Amino acid sequence: MARVPTSKDVARIAGVSQSTVSYVMSGKRPISERTRRLVEDAMAQLTYQPHAGARALASQRTHVVAAVVPFRSPLSAHGLMAFVEEIALAARAHDHDLLIVTADEGPGALQRVAGGALCDAVVVMEVRAQDERAAVARAMARPTLFIGVPDDAADLHCIDFDFETAARLLVAELAGAGAREVAVLGWSPEVEERGINYVPRFRAAAAAAAAEHGVALRWCAVPAGQEAAERCLADLLAGPGAPPGLLTTTGTQEVVNALVRRGLVPGRDVDLVALATDAEAEAQSVPLTAVSTQPRDVSRQAMEWLFALLEDPSAPGEVRRVPAQLTRRRSVRSAG
Repeated sequence: MARVPTSKDVARIAGVSQSTVSYVMSGKRPISERTRRLVEDAMAQLTYQPHAGARALASQRTHVVAAVVPFRSPLSAHGLMAFVEEIALAARAHDHDLLIVTADEGPGALQRVAGGALCDAVVVMEVRAQDERAAVARAMARPTLFIGVPDDAADLHCIDFDFETAARLLVAELAGAGAREVAVLGWSPEVEERGINYVPRFRAAAAAAAAEHGVALRWCAVPAGQEAAERCLADLLAGPGAPPGLLTTTGTQEVVNALVRRGLVPGRDVDLVALATDAEAEAQSVPLTAVSTQPRDVSRQAMEWLFALLEDPSAPGEVRRVPAQLTRRRSVRSAG
C-alpha cells in the first residue's frame, strides 16, 4: 500500500521547514507569496490533503454544509432523497462536504449544528407552517436557508416550489374539462397533523381556484397504502351521475391502480390530474396531466443561493418560489 504523504514530505519538496508548511495551512503567521507557492506546488505534486482542522483554521470555515432533514419513516425518507442527492452534489461542486442531521429535534438540531461550529451554512427541510426553528435561524450567525415557507417568514431566506400556482393550474384544468366537482386525494392525515407548510398553502389555493371557476371542492386526506386509496376512491365515486374530476397530490401510483381495478381508465372514463414529478406522471399506464414539484430544481437553486449567502451573509431575507408549470398528457378527456 502506498504511503500517505505527510506535511514533512511537503516541507522536503518545497525546501522549507515543517512549521512553515503548518503556517501556510493555518494562516497563523504571514508567509511570503513565493514561499506559499512553493508549499502549494509541493502539496499538488504529492496530492497532499491537509488535515481538516488546519484547513478550517486557514479559511475560518469548516467546508461543511449541514442539512437538517428529519426522516420520520421510510416513506418520508424516500420522498426527500431527490432533494438530498442534489444538495450533496451541489456541496461537492463547491468543495464542501454534507452533514445530514436526521433526528426530529426541532430547534435543538439547528442549535446543535450551529452552536458546535460544525458547519458553514445550514439547509432546513420538512418546514412546518408554525416552525419553531425560524426563531433560531434568525439568531444564527451562519447562513441558514429554508426549503419551505413557514407562516412567519420575516427576515428568513426561504425557497420552495410554487404550490399555490400548482393548485390553481390543476383545478383550472379539471374545471376547463367540464368538471362540476373537483375531488382532491390529498396528503395523509399524518402529514396534515405535522403541519407541513405546503399542505395548507396548496389547500387554500385549490379552494380559491374552485370558487373562482364555480366548481365544488372535496378534500380526502389519504393514508399511505393501496387499501386507503381504494377506500377513498370508492367514497368519491359512489354517487350517481358523472364522476368528479380527480386531483392527486401523493400516492399517484396507488390512485391509478385503484381506478384500473374499478375498470376506469384516466382520460376515457374519468379526468385525473396530479401533483407529481414528470417521471412519475409519465410512468403510468396512461401518462398523467401533471404539475411537477421539481425537487431537483428546487434543491439546485437553494444551494446556489446558499453559497451566495456564504459570500454575502448580510443579504436581506426573502422568499423565492420555483415556478409551477402544467404539462398536458392523456389523462384529461378534453385537454389540449
